Order: sequence, then C-alpha cells, then structure tokens
Amino acid sequence: MKVKNLKATTVALLSILPMFVFSQAKQPNIILIMADDMGYSDVGCYGGEIQTPNIDQLAAGGIKFKQFYNAARCCPTRASLMTGLYPHQAGMGWMAAADMGRPAYSGNLNKTSVTIAEVLQAAGYDTYMTGKWHLTNERKIDGNVTDNWPKQRGFNRYFGIIPGGANYYTPELYSDNKRYKAPENFYLTNAISDTSVKFIDQHFSKQPDKPMFMYVAYTSPHWPLHALQKDIDKYKTLYKKGWDEIRKERFERQRKLGFFAGNMVMSPRDSVIKAWDDLPQDRKDEMTMRMAIYAAQIDIMDQGIGRIIAKLKAEKQLDNTLIFFLSDNGACAEFVSSGP
Repeated sequence: MKVKNLKATTVALLSILPMFVFSQAKQPNIILIMADDMGYSDVGCYGGEIQTPNIDQLAAGGIKFKQFYNAARCCPTRASLMTGLYPHQAGMGWMAAADMGRPAYSGNLNKTSVTIAEVLQAAGYDTYMTGKWHLTNERKIDGNVTDNWPKQRGFNRYFGIIPGGANYYTPELYSDNKRYKAPENFYLTNAISDTSVKFIDQHFSKQPDKPMFMYVAYTSPHWPLHALQKDIDKYKTLYKKGWDEIRKERFERQRKLGFFAGNMVMSPRDSVIKAWDDLPQDRKDEMTMRMAIYAAQIDIMDQGIGRIIAKLKAEKQLDNTLIFFLSDNGACAEFVSSGP
C-alpha cells in the first residue's frame, strides 16, 4: 500500500511509521505522547531534577534523540506531526488564532493534507485521541463548527480540549463532538491519562487482535501553572536554591549523560533574567513556588504515562506497542503575566 503526502519533515519519525506498520505480519500498536511547552532538560533522562521515572524507563529501554527539530510553536508542530507535511503545506504556517487570508496561514488544518489517523484507519487501525487538538481555527471552535475536529480527521474516539489551552480545574471539555463543562474535583492532566487508559481497556476488551493508534496530547506543563498540592509539596524546597544553581546542575548531569563534549562550556544566563542572588526574598519565594508548580505538572503527567504503560502490560500489549514521547516546541518563550 502506498501512502501519499507523507515525507520527511520537522518530525521525521512519521515518515518511517507507515513503512513499518504495513510491513509487519502483526501490526504494532502505536502510542504517540506529546507534552506541551516542556523544555527538553526538564525530564530526568535529559538531565532534569523533576521526578519522571516512567518517561526515564521508556528512554532507558528505547532510543533518545540528541538532535531533534520541530516547528517551534504549538499549531505548526502539531500540523506537521499529524500530516507529515511542513506546517505551511497543511495550512498552519502560524497559529489557529487567525485566518490570514492565505492558504498557508489559514489557521486551520486543510483538507488537502491527510492525517496519520486517517492513514492508519485505512490500514486497519482503530484510532483514539486524548488531550489538546489546537488545529482548528478559533472562530470555528467558537461557532461549534466541527468539520475539522479530531472525529472528522480520522479519530474514532476523542476526549480533551479543542483550543490551545485551558484552566486545568474548570476547562470546557470535548468528548467526540460534544462540548460540556468539567465536573467538580477535576484535573485535566489526570483526565487525559485516565481516559487514555479507558480507551485502551475498551479497545482490547472488544477486539484484542486489532491494532490501535493513540495520540495522547497533554497540555502539561503549558500555562496556567496549576497542579495538585500533594505534588507541589515534593518540590517546594528543591527550588529554593534558585535557577542559576538548577541550571548548572542540569548542565553537569547532561555532560555526564554524554549530551555534550567534555570541554563544552555552559552558555551565559540570559541577560534579561536577573541573577537569583540579586532577587529580593519575596520574589525568590514567588519564583520558587512557580518552579515547584511547574515541576509538579510534569510529575503528574509522568504518573499518568505510568498508568498507560501499566495498562498495556495488563493487556499483554506492551511488547507489541511503539511508544513515542516528545514535546511540541520546547520551553515556553512567551511572556506570561503575573498573578495569584
């Protein structure tokens, strides 16, 4: 079977998937997991101090990339990831916030591109998505125009948020094509993980021999900084040493992991950022808490990935599952206003 419109792109992994999938006697399950606005050195296997044992375990048993390129922002990267095309070819040269009146900048995943979910459906896969879509123009979302939501672009089942970000406790949720308010005692990252586990359970209970493709698009650790208190408490003391020391420690761990040559010198701190020791104590306290919340967001995501792995093991599917983990654009470079 020939697959059209898939070629080498900013996310090169996709170009090898169709060849692999269609050449195997037993088609593998595929789980594609993406973090949002996460710096690559945040996770333990890339030198970070945040507790990510499940991601680290995947890295230890798989392949880690030392050079990896994406489209540097949410929507363009997601467009490439879903289609195997450069983002401009898929209509997402910028963001979903606006239609700029040109095909490459429509802010909407176009119909001349084919998604990986549509291709894999044609290859006999059931397809599932949980998490952030962010490939539909915001005016369409506001108008409840569903022609370009996950269900319409190749996914059998969907749960998450169609826009690019949301309050983690009180988001507007989307289940297939239905929109509704989040229930009480809700936390988005856990809901994405738990629904992923639920989809795996439902799939293999009904059709254990049929392969599945699942795209798990976490919003974590995208702003706003929202995490559960028990997870924040793990990190409240750790970050009191400040960002200069944290940065130095990460660099040294990365050197030991072999990411850099032994004579590599750490780049200077960004001149816009003050030295930690020059901050007044109240600012240090605020920034320590912010870093702790951010770390907790990633920690909670890793816990959810652990539940997904455990479910695959329970279904005896782990050894027949390709799992990819990546971040959409690296650490967030946007200005985010202060506030409680």
